[in-house]
Amino acid sequence: MQALARNTPSTPDSSGYAEELRSELRALWRNILSKRAPHVATWAEAMPLQPIPTGLEATPYLQALSIWFQLLRIIDENAHVRDRRLTETLSGAEAVEGGFAEVLSELQLTDSQTKKLTADLCAGPTLTAHPTEAKRVTVLEIHRRIYRNLVSLEVQRWTPTERTELLNGLEGEIDLLWLTGELRLSRPSLRDEIEWGLQFFRDAIFDAVPQVMDRFDQACMHVLGQTLGKTPNIRFHSWIGGDRDGNPNVTTEMTALALQRGRETVQDLYRQAIDQAASRLSISALILPLPESNRARVQEIIDRTPGDDRNRNEPFRQALNAIRYRLTDGGYDHISQFVSDLGALDAALCAVNADVLAQRHIRPLCRAAMVFGFRTTTLDIRQNSTVTNDVLTELWSQSGHAPEYGTPDWSTRLRSELADQNLPYQNREALSDQAQEMLALLALVHSVRSGPDPKAIGPFILSMTRSADDILGVYLLARYSGFGSETLDISVVPLFETIADLRNAPAILLDVLAVPLARRSLKTDGNEIEVMLGYSDSGKDGGYFCSTWELERAQRRIVTALASQGFKVTFFHGRGGSVSRGGAPTGRAIAAQPSGTISGRLRVTEQGEVVSTRYANRGTAAAHLELLLSSTLRHTANPGETLARPEFDDALDALSELSQTTYVSLLKMPGFLDYFQQASPVEELARLKIGSRPARRFGAASLDDLRAIPWVFAWSQNRHLITGWYGFGAAMASFRKFRGARGDEVLQDMFQHSRLFRLAVDEMEKSLYQADMGIAAQYGELVHDENTRQIVFQSIKAEYDSACSAVQFLTGGQTIGHRFPRLCERFDRKRAELARIHALQVELLRQARSEPQAGSVPVPLLQSMNAISAGLGWTG
Repeated sequence: MQALARNTPSTPDSSGYAEELRSELRALWRNILSKRAPHVATWAEAMPLQPIPTGLEATPYLQALSIWFQLLRIIDENAHVRDRRLTETLSGAEAVEGGFAEVLSELQLTDSQTKKLTADLCAGPTLTAHPTEAKRVTVLEIHRRIYRNLVSLEVQRWTPTERTELLNGLEGEIDLLWLTGELRLSRPSLRDEIEWGLQFFRDAIFDAVPQVMDRFDQACMHVLGQTLGKTPNIRFHSWIGGDRDGNPNVTTEMTALALQRGRETVQDLYRQAIDQAASRLSISALILPLPESNRARVQEIIDRTPGDDRNRNEPFRQALNAIRYRLTDGGYDHISQFVSDLGALDAALCAVNADVLAQRHIRPLCRAAMVFGFRTTTLDIRQNSTVTNDVLTELWSQSGHAPEYGTPDWSTRLRSELADQNLPYQNREALSDQAQEMLALLALVHSVRSGPDPKAIGPFILSMTRSADDILGVYLLARYSGFGSETLDISVVPLFETIADLRNAPAILLDVLAVPLARRSLKTDGNEIEVMLGYSDSGKDGGYFCSTWELERAQRRIVTALASQGFKVTFFHGRGGSVSRGGAPTGRAIAAQPSGTISGRLRVTEQGEVVSTRYANRGTAAAHLELLLSSTLRHTANPGETLARPEFDDALDALSELSQTTYVSLLKMPGFLDYFQQASPVEELARLKIGSRPARRFGAASLDDLRAIPWVFAWSQNRHLITGWYGFGAAMASFRKFRGARGDEVLQDMFQHSRLFRLAVDEMEKSLYQADMGIAAQYGELVHDENTRQIVFQSIKAEYDSACSAVQFLTGGQTIGHRFPRLCERFDRKRAELARIHALQVELLRQARSEPQAGSVPVPLLQSMNAISAGLGWTG
């Protein structure tokens, strides 16, 4: 395995360009402040920096800083996409990091090898509505227009007057941000979230997908000298409207609505594309007759439209109008029919040497249709195992005493009923609302899976899967809902979230395969089993480093276990945006996966603010999708780069165990829960209306039932950031003490050659750079008991220093953050402003808690959470 590359940028330096944009937009931002809040404009430029006034007076100051943070992010996004284009212009497509051309050039595969890999290549980005996106849809749309204006400003052909007009347009959008306000005054409904998710397809993704396919064709032509006739597959999934884990707002009715809106949205997009193509393809048959075979096929399409005499002698317009009519009238039973008609027009254009027109107006729509179908996304269903087991208990109670979950009697009855052709009669009207809802949901799943577009419904994700009985219980509920008895057309995907469950995963899956009905049902999926891995909860459970290693080990063991039974596995990675929730650079995160765990197929969640960062604009969406696919291709073609080394595994085992011990000791420390609740805004967070889902699964006020998202959010808001590094320092110190000089050599060797260890260290270093023990101490002052405050904070501070020392040992004593200059530059631009907001938030928390008013939270306090999230770039 080669030594890992240094963390140096591979794109042109855009610092001058970005700095000019920052200067221009800051001037526009000041103009708006001068017009809307002159006192804030004066304060913003004052030196030395002045604190933010407390109380209601803080509102305009926080609004101003939040808008500035948003503008900085948009500038960075624009500069990054510009860098990619500039790199390709100056050095060729193969110089674009993570692009298809770079990967194909590096792999040096034959045409047949590339074609074979491409046939199985599939990325499954999954959009979720986790409450980590604090921005309203209206604000996101303003951000998108600002981005588009920045793209326009890149062009050098503008006269001074024209450039001034563009800047005036930008100023107007910034003014709109001010006048709109970003703080939600009411919690978004599930309908709002469904439309939020679909908006990204309308704005960017629908157009980006054909571009990605074109990029692959261009890369093949550049590297292989020909296109392959095949392109990678992208299959978008969504949880929005299907994820009911702890969210009582997600009902079967809302799931049906999400499916309906997905159908309506993509058909609207198809109609728009058809109308645009029809307006362009004014080819006269009198001037350019079609060959007979093509003419007959196009005429067949036209003849389906009754009595339409428009556009005589313009067969392509007539055919497109006929396709639109059939689409609107529901005449297409399956997406393949729609694609076939479009393909006929593509072939007809090529037959008259109009390939360029086909490529511009027909082929993008055809490629989009093969990805989006008549659904936009595949809607996954998610529910917690506690709920499914409770419903099963209720069903069994109708026919007598139900066994207790977790006992041998439970397992015996479960397997007995799965094998029985006839299940006991159930009086559904006598069931609870929860049980009726579960059976209605599964009936809807069965209906869709049996319909014309079975891919509209995805797998049933089972949260908190702890045993084979949990998975088998869903199979039995499916049988009670009408799925039959020989094989069940439902994919139950276990979500392994805690450290213990990750360790037990292989045994759980083998136990499931030992049940004939489950095994038969899984074989219908081509002997392929999907398994979801929980990064957030495993990190909350065992700390960042322990979670990282346990996820690696679980994947290896699952692959081996399932292979012994003749099955393959597709891993679904439940990553979030922050380091603490598995967030990492996409290409490096995929490269660090263990050998044999991707094999051409990858699913990953795109959560909250990650969605708007990656998919709000066509350029960023296309670049990210290309990176997902190219990284999956690289890992599949070269799995040997991530082969395990026994000496490394032994060291990682030891470091993981030591770090988990340190992390769990902190959580079990007397007074820790009080410290967490008082030294962070976690309780007030529930009042921040950024999602339709509660912060706790079942309402219990304990760390166990607290979702990972608010857990990470809280430690980010108070700048402790323990979720991204705690435990590593103590683990390294103990390892080095007991292993001596040889241990040091192994650690240095791992840092140079283990992709997993290097990635983990890099991400921890970034967290350490963004943590601030001075600010953390200010929040610590909110803890009432001085002894608790001192003991807990000093433990955190000591471990922070130890973690910094551990990273510096590995990097040769470099200052924390030195290896990531761009990240540091971006963060340092906001560091002083963030410090002012933190100081204000501490005071606002103190005031709010000293004068409680029926649980209300002052607006400035909520605004401070938004502003800090905007400055850090994530919420949870």
